[in-house]
This record gives sequence, structure tokens and C-alpha cells, in this order.
Amino acid sequence: MEQHDRARDDFVPRETWSDDERREAIIQSLPAVDDSTPLAAQLAADARRRIDLSGRRFPRPERTRVLTIANQKGGVGKTTTTVNLAAALAQAGLNVLVIDNDPQGNASTALGVDHRAGTPSVYEVLVEDEDLAAVVQPTERVPRLWCAPATIDLSGAEIELVSLVARENRLRNAIEAYLDARAAAGEDRLDYVFIDCPPSLGLLTVNAFVAAREVLIPIQCEYYALEGLSQLLKNVQLIKNHLNPALHVSTILLTMYDARTNLAQQVAAEVREHFPEQTLRTTVPRSVRISEAPSYGQTVMTYDPGSTGALSYLAAAREIAERAATAAVAQSTGTTTEES
Repeated sequence: MEQHDRARDDFVPRETWSDDERREAIIQSLPAVDDSTPLAAQLAADARRRIDLSGRRFPRPERTRVLTIANQKGGVGKTTTTVNLAAALAQAGLNVLVIDNDPQGNASTALGVDHRAGTPSVYEVLVEDEDLAAVVQPTERVPRLWCAPATIDLSGAEIELVSLVARENRLRNAIEAYLDARAAAGEDRLDYVFIDCPPSLGLLTVNAFVAAREVLIPIQCEYYALEGLSQLLKNVQLIKNHLNPALHVSTILLTMYDARTNLAQQVAAEVREHFPEQTLRTTVPRSVRISEAPSYGQTVMTYDPGSTGALSYLAAAREIAERAATAAVAQSTGTTTEES
């Protein structure tokens, strides 16, 4: 109500309010709740987030951002994070490509693209020098979102890559050629490329690290999730030193977060203490809806867009996009991120 009163006091007609002012006025009008009613508090938080994020357009990066989503521990939400962040950014008006570099093909399943045996896939790109454009498929449910699928053939690529020339650079070369071809054809450039990795450090993951400039690490809010983090960071540093000097960990996302448990809060606090700049403010909770969505060939962004999980991924996507925009402004003005 404070927003309404301010507008009236200043004699500013409601018709002249910006979209942000209208959103804030609606949010301020929602009834207050406290932690004594956790369900009501969650519903109120979701309502505020839904009002704040619905229909927003996220800022475009100055150039295509290539991010590898990696964690050597399985079950931390790598693929889930990849497809839902990609869908969230595409829904906010950005052009996004997901490269499924995991032989399991789970990202392809969640995006609803064909990845049966014999389908042109990342395997042909890595092993047979096929153009990436020949394997990329549009997703049906989300405009501006494309996927390069993985088939079962990719499971043999680790062995076949060993004898090939420049084996660590094959995915990077394919992505660069694809981006150049889009530009030459006058197509709108991609804003984000997400590479989903298997939970191991084989040649598939090495190719993903060499192809990217940024690493996004999903961390499950459990004790064991922290054990492999130091080794993962060492591996990123090795790739940086020997194969890709531009590689860096830009983003850490806390997944499967349960605020009711002390362990989740402790893990989150420890990660934020050690990686304050990389860790997103947004956390992704445990969610049945997020788990159900892939069985319908969807991301949670289309399966249940109003759910807590979908809103969390949308908020995380917004934070990723706006951090890049803030960093770009700070770099152009010669200020630090904190000063800006």
C-alpha cells in the first residue's frame, strides 16, 4: 500500500506507472505472513516471485556465453539445471542452445527431442566431423530453444576420440563453426550455449571444458556434495593451465535445498563463505514437480510453470542474466562489480 500512497501523494496517475512500479504495487498489497505458517509463507513467496518474474525479458549478453554444467558427483541436478535454466532463459526472450554431451541423453529426453539410435547427434559431431547445424533440433514447447541431442552411440566416443587429432578441441571447433555459420547466414546470434556433461572426467567432459568460457556447478545441499568439489576445481584449473586459459567457474547453484534442515543451511553457508561471488542468491528446492517433468518429455518450466521449482529456476536464470549485464556495465565504466 505504501507504493499506492506514494503515487497518490505525488499526484502520479496510475496509467503512467512503469511495469516495475505496477509489479511492486501488487507485491506490496499481498498480505504479510511469518514462519509460524510455513505453507502460507511459501505460497506468499511464490506469489511474489510469480508477479515479479512473469513476462519479464532478460538482458542479452554482449556476446554468446558458453557454459559447461559440471560436477563429478552424480545426482546433484546437472541435467535438471541445464534444461530448466535453458528453458527459463528462452522463455525470457533469449536464444539458447543445449548440447547434450552425456551418453545417457537425459537432457534430450527432458527437452522432448528425438535421440533414438541413428539420430544425428553429438557423436557425429565429435567423431565424424559432422557440422553442428546438421544435428541441432528445435524444441517444440519452448521457442528460441534448440538442442543437439545425445544418442547411445556417444557412449563409445570416449574410446574413439583417443586416436583422433586435436581430440580435446573438437567440440570447441564445432561450436565456433556453428556460431560463425549462423552469423554468415544472417541468423540472430545465440545468447547462451549450455553443455551438459557426464559425471566423470573423461574426454567428453574435457571437450566440454575446452569449449566453454564458464563453468556452472550445481551443488546438492548434502554433505557428500562438498567432498568432490575441491577435486572438480583442481580439474578446472588443470584445463585452464593447459588447454583453455579463459575457463573459470562463474556460477554455483545450490540445488535440492531444504530450508527445514540444519544440514542444508550449513552446506549453503559454507559454500557462500568460500565462493561469495560465484554462488547465486537463488536456491532450488527439492520438488516433486521438477522430478516428474522429464517423464513427460518436458522441463518443469512448461510442465508446471507456476510451481516453486519452476519459479526458482526462472529466478536463477534472471540472476545469471543480470549478473552478466552488471559485469558488462562495470567493465565498460572501469568500476568493480561491488561499486556498480
